[in-house]
Amino acid sequence: MTKKKIMFIGRSGAGKTTLTQALSGVDLQYQKTQYVNYHEYIIDPPGEYIEDKQFGFALALYSYEVDAVGFLIAANEPFSLYSPCCTALTNREVVGIVTQINHPDANPALAAQWLRLAGCERIFFIDSVTREGLDGLIAFLTGEKPEKCGKLTASGGNETKKTTKTNK
Repeated sequence: MTKKKIMFIGRSGAGKTTLTQALSGVDLQYQKTQYVNYHEYIIDPPGEYIEDKQFGFALALYSYEVDAVGFLIAANEPFSLYSPCCTALTNREVVGIVTQINHPDANPALAAQWLRLAGCERIFFIDSVTREGLDGLIAFLTGEKPEKCGKLTASGGNETKKTTKTNK
């Protein structure tokens, strides 16, 4: 089975690292990303790479190493960093990922609208803590049916594992 490699792009606090942890099946813990984290199937750059235009070129370079780009936006964000039709600037498939969908201030419909405006045709709604919506993203990355998905593994299969959020 061929797995797609994906790079997550989103502002600080959008949930890129938490989503990476949830997809990997490890216990969730807050960890500020200080540098570009490479995982077997995921590239997780710091949010500052999209927030500061001087780092934008690095995102373009990293996108050449992946099969897909995931634009993340938290459902409780007050604005979008993505310009209209900005997905046209990459030669990789760009999917939208709305995170933190169960946050008390969440507005997933507005976040999805911003991602569609950016050019994302496929949008996933995810809560990394409860694992809600993860199966759809895993199915996209692995080519499997959502009901057979659990976590991305290096061994070729998928394993199901519940995760919990810990404070450290």
